[in-house]
Amino acid sequence: MRVSFWTVTAALTLLCLATPYAQTNDSVSPDVVYGHKDGMALTFDVFKPASTANGAGMLYIESGGWRSRWRPLEQSRSRFDKLLSKGFTVFVVRHGSAPRFNAYEAYGDVQRAVRFVRLHAQTYGVDPDRLGVHGGSAGGHLSLMLGLASDTGDPSAEDEVLRGSSRVAAVVAYYPPVDLRPQSQSHGEFPPATTESFFYSNGLAVPRAVERWSALDLEETVAASISPILHVSSDDPPTMLVHGDADTIVDLNASQMMHSALMKSHVETELVVIEGGAHVFPDAENKARAMDSLVGWFEKHLAAH
Repeated sequence: MRVSFWTVTAALTLLCLATPYAQTNDSVSPDVVYGHKDGMALTFDVFKPASTANGAGMLYIESGGWRSRWRPLEQSRSRFDKLLSKGFTVFVVRHGSAPRFNAYEAYGDVQRAVRFVRLHAQTYGVDPDRLGVHGGSAGGHLSLMLGLASDTGDPSAEDEVLRGSSRVAAVVAYYPPVDLRPQSQSHGEFPPATTESFFYSNGLAVPRAVERWSALDLEETVAASISPILHVSSDDPPTMLVHGDADTIVDLNASQMMHSALMKSHVETELVVIEGGAHVFPDAENKARAMDSLVGWFEKHLAAH
């Protein structure tokens, strides 16, 4: 009997999905479709721990410059060893990516991802009330927006995903931009160059060679609607900020401003300043310290009651 290429491919795909992750005994569900956009799928990967799952889920927002990249499973999973060893189920979420989609649209995508995970929480073995969110840089911005500005859903929506809440129970944001208004269309050109190589504007620093982040080409009212610093309120979830004091892409004062605003609203918050830490923590020791802080925060706030 002649077997087609596509038949073999489908069989191998199902086999991979049905077996544990080869190198770790974790189980993995790659490329889960949580929505569609312009005919394209919005996807996330799910990593379930080899040890007993603790029932909490952590959504990692894969985003840098509001560009959301696919990574090989081995590379993606290796970043979450400590969380998986503690029993967390990890969702690696990809959104519609710049330059085709802007930051406002990316926020809509990650809101949908939270709603989708909550709707299917039983399938993934997580408690819908114990979901945390984390990201760095643009991913940190989107994580803050999920923590500070999400909603309970639209009960009249035809799409059952949209009926659910996009709220999360805890946030960890690495080096996040917090005020997008200075980069909006109404502000035109950036401020004059300083003696350094970057423009600094309300916590967001942009390399001199770059005129504008394409994802932030927004009307000022739209930029304001997705500026986390403008959405702080007393009912926000516990929020940790982790930032290096040597960051030349997003200045430390972004997290300092965010931390101060959260404290004024009596939100439980912590600011971890990594001494000598540059953007994305290229130094292994700084990266490990940041991750230890993250794991501790989620253990504290997502533990079963």
